[in-house]
Amino acid sequence: MKNRANLLLLGMFLAVTLLLGSAVAEDAKLTVMNPQGIRPPIALKALAPRLDTLDGKTIYLVDIHYQRSRDFVEELYKVLKEKLPKTNWVLKDKFGGNMEDDPKLWAEIKKNGHGAIVLLGH
Repeated sequence: MKNRANLLLLGMFLAVTLLLGSAVAEDAKLTVMNPQGIRPPIALKALAPRLDTLDGKTIYLVDIHYQRSRDFVEELYKVLKEKLPKTNWVLKDKFGGNMEDDPKLWAEIKKNGHGAIVLLGH
């Protein structure tokens, strides 16, 4: 990728030089921006430790309202309650869409839950 960007910049410089002529290009100052931008640093976080059992635990099932997913979420909730009856399953709707934060819900899960399954699209 870096080589492609450098070649692109060189090509742009040559095109400007040819268009303006060599006499004008010597005096001209050319400012070129890097099209790649600057990537933000990635903060690595450790995974949460696994639960040894789900029996007696409270697990949140969080629906983020992905398109046409509600029927699936409700069916999954029903099946989990049926297959794992010793687990306390809590079905919650997340505020807003998948790009919006819901600090109240995350605080509730952290305070009352042992884990969460957050259902995302695709």
